[in-house]
Amino acid sequence: MKPHDFWQEIHQSGSFDRAGPFSGFFPVELQDGRQIRLPIRPLADGQHALASLIINQASFDLQDALAADLAPKIAAFRPEVIVGLPTLGLTLAAAVARALGFPRYVPLGTSKKFWYDEALSVPLSSITTPEQQKRLYVDPRMLPLMAGKRVALIDDVISSGTSIVSGLSLMASLGIEPVVIGAAMLQSTRWHERLDGAGARERVVGVFETPMLVKAGEGIWSR
Repeated sequence: MKPHDFWQEIHQSGSFDRAGPFSGFFPVELQDGRQIRLPIRPLADGQHALASLIINQASFDLQDALAADLAPKIAAFRPEVIVGLPTLGLTLAAAVARALGFPRYVPLGTSKKFWYDEALSVPLSSITTPEQQKRLYVDPRMLPLMAGKRVALIDDVISSGTSIVSGLSLMASLGIEPVVIGAAMLQSTRWHERLDGAGARERVVGVFETPMLVKAGEGIWSR
């Protein structure tokens, strides 16, 4: 497949073998069994790889399908407001909020506007951009939308858990403990320890899980 062809189609159930080995892509399933092909990204050690999802490059149909799958899992926790983590989590959070019938959502950000309060921010790092040291901000004007409410915190992918823990830290500084944490992809199990440390792993829901893949040959990967 060409790089820009990934994340564009949803395939019928059973289209691809999920047992492996895998070459080029890793198939995942939606709740109804339909499948999506995710590109495989080798890690720096050359012996391991992960399936990748970049949701803002996905087709609108795929974005809607991911939101439709995640929305009922989020709804089970009876949230009153959806909060999205930047950057790619904002795409999913907005779609989930719409799927749940909410009129809006609360986007967090990494760009400080002149009216922002530095006290309403925490450090933020990401496994995909480790060299970039940023801060996670909440717009002070959004605080009344969250105060005393049941909050759902949404990101696109939970991988190392660092972004989610930053989001939880920012929420805690506001006196908020999200009732549920949602993502399209739960990538491997590396995030478990961080979320356990935050006492939040049992509140995590996702559309699908992907494993750490192990090299089984040139361009071949297995679970």
